[in-house]
Amino acid sequence: MKLNSFFLILLWVSAAFTQNTIQLTLDKAVDIAFNNSYRIRQVELDIERTRLWLRARQAGLRSRVYMNLETPDLQRISDYKWNSNLQRDQLVRQNTQMWQSDLSIRQPVIFFGYPTNGYVSLNYKVYRYLQKDNGDQDVTYYNRFYFKFEQPFFTPNRLKFNLEEAELNLTDSQLEYLDDKMDIMQDIGDDYYDLFRLSYRSEIYQEQLKILQTILAVSDSLVALDSSLVSDRFQAELELANIREEYLDNQSWYRRELATLKQRLRLSAEDSVTLDPEIDIRPIHVDLEQAKHYGRTLNPSLQRWRIRRRKSEIDVLDEKGDGGFRMKMEVTYGLEKNDDHYANLWQRFDNSNSVTLHAYVPIWDWGERKARIQAEQVDVRRADLAIEEVREDIEKDISTAFLTLQDYFKRALSLRASLETAAEMTQASIDKFRQAQLSVLDLLQIIQRSRQAELNLLDTYLGYRRALLELMQDTYYDFEKQQSFVE
Repeated sequence: MKLNSFFLILLWVSAAFTQNTIQLTLDKAVDIAFNNSYRIRQVELDIERTRLWLRARQAGLRSRVYMNLETPDLQRISDYKWNSNLQRDQLVRQNTQMWQSDLSIRQPVIFFGYPTNGYVSLNYKVYRYLQKDNGDQDVTYYNRFYFKFEQPFFTPNRLKFNLEEAELNLTDSQLEYLDDKMDIMQDIGDDYYDLFRLSYRSEIYQEQLKILQTILAVSDSLVALDSSLVSDRFQAELELANIREEYLDNQSWYRRELATLKQRLRLSAEDSVTLDPEIDIRPIHVDLEQAKHYGRTLNPSLQRWRIRRRKSEIDVLDEKGDGGFRMKMEVTYGLEKNDDHYANLWQRFDNSNSVTLHAYVPIWDWGERKARIQAEQVDVRRADLAIEEVREDIEKDISTAFLTLQDYFKRALSLRASLETAAEMTQASIDKFRQAQLSVLDLLQIIQRSRQAELNLLDTYLGYRRALLELMQDTYYDFEKQQSFVE
């Protein structure tokens, strides 16, 4: 028996140490949600992925060293070859061996920090070529050092566009991260204020129960003096039972909402969460025009649409280059040598130079390219309309939230003043009832009006807090802390 008790004590101590006590506030709830959200982790990984893509694009603007090897290239095949002496094709048996290596150092051409879409490279090629014919062998060695310059004209600058798209994707991922965090804050804020409402209502009911218990005690003393007042006692007892039932029902709802919030915050079932609701009505300065400016500059919705528009512009430029007139110039300058002996490759090099200009001239395509360009331009116009629509919606939502905030603040101040008057009236009415100068029905009506005033203040205060949260969601600026949500 003693051993069982000892183990029970150990289990109780272990549970006490593993249990966390959390004094819940809105900021605390939001921080916990951010830290435990799988969605936030996914978006963070997406940011890491796009950042690595950007790093890859940036690395693509630097030199690249690579080697191509063909070791070996063996061919024992028969194929038709043109015989100029016979003036006809002739089936020829080939037996060749090729051992080749190409080494290149390639660098994009950057002009004052601007990638020109061209490349310069330093190249070295060496190979050994062996031909066998009727038992004879013919070996040729070849090497070549050369500098190569490649520059396209009238074509989309893919180097620049790839880098810009990588930067846009990273910015878009970061904006999506902010957007998701704000959505989480909005959801957690709604749940928190629902829990706040239930917790504060419990305090109101508890205070009402104390008052009604006092009235019931006074009724007992009055009935002892005058038995005709027993009906007044029944009225007070009935009201007490009703308030107790409302209190118990409110507590039941509080436990369910608390369990839901803990589940959403991914807290352990053993964690103890407490909430200390306090109505704090403080004036918060909000300038409407400044709020609209924050909405236009900080809200990710507008910025993400601007990113989509820029991507559509890049698509238009891509389509203009696809199928349009374009040119490409290739210039090489170097030295080369071929010989039957490998040792002679390093003596008396020959010049190895070339200039090539490639041009593509479109003549007729039945309007295909024009239609493709127009289709991409439609996406740009759609993005412009979406940007204008989002901007107007944000400004309208900010104006509505601003007016709602001002209205709730004025109502909250008025209700707080009237609540102080109601508390004084309730105490004075209880004193009159104790002196048998006021009926219990009149007293209960005064208490009910006082309770309703407290509930009205609670609803108005929560409307004020929700309007402030809505304003922050539209502007991405916390006017209470005077701080940008982005920061």
